[in-house]
Amino acid sequence: MYVEHPFPAVYDEYSEILILGSFPSVKSRENSFFYGHSQNRFWKVIAAIFGDNVPKTILDKRNLLLKNHIALWDVIKSCEIKGSYDNSITHVTPNDLSPILNKTQIHKIIVNGKIAEKYYKKYIEPQIHRIAIYLPSTSSANASWNLERLVSVWWNFIKT
Repeated sequence: MYVEHPFPAVYDEYSEILILGSFPSVKSRENSFFYGHSQNRFWKVIAAIFGDNVPKTILDKRNLLLKNHIALWDVIKSCEIKGSYDNSITHVTPNDLSPILNKTQIHKIIVNGKIAEKYYKKYIEPQIHRIAIYLPSTSSANASWNLERLVSVWWNFIKT
């Protein structure tokens, strides 16, 4: 099924770190916000890194990101995808990162998982000439990484 990204990036002029996922899951598309599936550990990881409560509402999630100078977006603007299966993604149109990069203080780009890394390297890196740091996916499908291990690795790259 061909799908367009249904909601905007989160950032403001104070954003310093850009975290990029691949493309929103079905649940995220239904909820109109990033990492909307309850089993995805993204919000738990970010909250733990900053010593905050796990946000519940979209407003709380946006506030957690912005108060910690984090921008959040996805590599893919549109694609064909079966359900939420990143491995089924084809016919990719990448997002244009220039609006974010031109209006922020981004000094670090992080990709959340192998699929985000794959499409970042294929479509975006050649355009903007900035290397992204790969971090293990926060998806529950990445079962070999428990929450504690994810927090530890993500903390090292976000806080340094």
